[in-house]
Parts: sequence; structure tokens; C-alpha cells
Amino acid sequence: MGLASQDSIKQLSALMEELEEPLKNTFQNVHQGYQHETLARFLRAREGSVSKAHKMLMDCLYWRIQNEIDNILSKPIVPVDLYRSVRDSQLIGMSGYTKEGHPVFALGVGLSTFDKASVHYYVQSHIQINEYRDRIVLPEACKKYGKKIVTCLKVLDMTGLKLSALSQIKLVTMISTVDDLNYPEKTETYYIVNAPYIFSACWKVVKPLLQERTRKKVKVLSGNGRDELLKIMDYDSLPHFCKRDGSGSGSGSAHYGSSENSNCFSLDHPFHQELYNFIKQQASYANPVGPIKHGSFHVDVPPPDADETLIVKTIESEMHKFGDINGISHSVNGLKILDN
Repeated sequence: MGLASQDSIKQLSALMEELEEPLKNTFQNVHQGYQHETLARFLRAREGSVSKAHKMLMDCLYWRIQNEIDNILSKPIVPVDLYRSVRDSQLIGMSGYTKEGHPVFALGVGLSTFDKASVHYYVQSHIQINEYRDRIVLPEACKKYGKKIVTCLKVLDMTGLKLSALSQIKLVTMISTVDDLNYPEKTETYYIVNAPYIFSACWKVVKPLLQERTRKKVKVLSGNGRDELLKIMDYDSLPHFCKRDGSGSGSGSAHYGSSENSNCFSLDHPFHQELYNFIKQQASYANPVGPIKHGSFHVDVPPPDADETLIVKTIESEMHKFGDINGISHSVNGLKILDN
């Protein structure tokens, strides 16, 4: 279990037994019945320090209460055209499962533009996917595969990564800070595919700044990564950008990998349809009379820690160097390895 020893978990567990309402309720939404594994995640995120892990977890619980995170899955982004715009510019989806049962999430890092809605909608959407993953997808995976599954796998597509939209780094940093502080250690491995030279240049300077446990999670694959990824998942579970023919292979065991609507970033993909319908259903339960209110769900995002700030500044500096060499004055769009 690495940095999370059994003794440390017992100490942290004893501290968490002192919780009172409503902290106890929101903690249940965090651990979903897997309290031992949840405590281990927070310990690993704080290098095994019980006191630091306890503070981190308590800060997380207070953040959830103050921002009503427990209710965020009953706050749909409406109208649907606005939500479609969010999906078209914040490229993320679920394509299937690994052979071990871990959900496979895909991110279109290079082609995400974050320019179709306000910052609040992108943060809201990201947290909703996190919460849906933790409350619905992972528990269903446990039942499906008959074992504990508390983490996912992410495939990051760097297609289209270029020197542009420096201002977007602030938004991406906000999202990654939410993950780092409130959803730590939820990703088993990050697979980087379709990486252009600019990624290699950034990775070279960013990699030494990352903690060892994060560096070990990142695997940069050749090309679209198809051959390597097929060692751990079936073809149907591959993200669409990893398939040589660009489409699914027909029916298979992975529900989200069917040939119909195989672009897992699209609102028309089964994963996003199920997610959006679930949120609308929860909204109808919460407010059975009257229309769903328009407007974003504002969430306070704490400032990034010193390590993350250093990483962002390093990326910006490297991009400026790269731009100066090539006669371009832009920066990278969304280049941030999320430590969650």
C-alpha cells in the first residue's frame, strides 16, 4: 500500500470516527463504503503523514458542504444546447473498462478549447463527472467484476496540442486543483497518446517537478497507443482516437465502446446520455414541481499549492521559450497532468 501503512490508516480512521453531521454524511459520499481505501488515498497524497492527511480530508469535507457538492448531481446544465457546447469544448468521456475492471476515461487535451461557456460551467461539469464516476460508475464496476474497484484509468489524447490560448492554463489549473485536493489518487495510470514534439519538450522539464508516485503513473505511448492499450483492454473499450479506423468494432462486452456513437466525447455517446439523464432525473426528484432553473452551479476553488504553481510557471516559461525559438507568442492549451 506504499505510503499508507496499516497503522497510519488505523490512526486516521480513529480521527474520522469523531465526525458529526453533516460531515459524516458527506464523508459517506466520498468513500462509498470503501473507507479503508479512501483513507489510504488521502494518506498517499500527503506522503503518509496522518496529520496532513487528516487536514486534507477535513478540508475536502468542509469544501463539499460549503459548495453543496453532495447535491451537484441534481444540478443539470440547461438548456441542453448549452451542455452540448460544454461537451464539444471540454473533451472528456468514458470509453469502457480495462480487463481488470477499471473504468477507462478519455481526455482530448490537445483539442479542448474551453471557449463555449463560462468557467463555472466547465468546473461544474468536471465535478459532476467526478461525482458520477465515484457514486455510480465505480460501484457498478465493483458489482460487474465482483471485486473492489476504486480507481480509474485515463487516456490523454494530445492531438492538436499547440502554442495557443495561454489564458486557458488558469482554467485547467483550477480544475486540476479541485482534483488534487478533493479527489486524490483516483487515477491508476495516465496514458499519453498522439503526443507531438511540443509535449515532449514540456514533459522533459515538468517531469522532474512531479512527485515520484505521479511520475510512475504516467506512460507516454508511441503513436495512438493502440497496441499497448490492447494489452490491458479489449478493442471495444479503446477510446475512439486510439482506433486505427477511427470507429468502433461492433458489439462487444464494453457497453460504452459500441460502434454507434463511438466518439466518447460527444453528448450523443451512451456514457454522456446516461450521465445527463441521471442528473435531470435527480433534479426532478429534488424539485418535482416547476422547471429546472438555468444558471451555473458556482463552486469555490481553493488556490493551487506551491508545487502546482511551480509546475504551471515552468510550463508557461517553457512555452515562451518554445514560442520565441519558433517566432510564435502563444502557450499550450491544457497541458497539465492531473494528480488524482
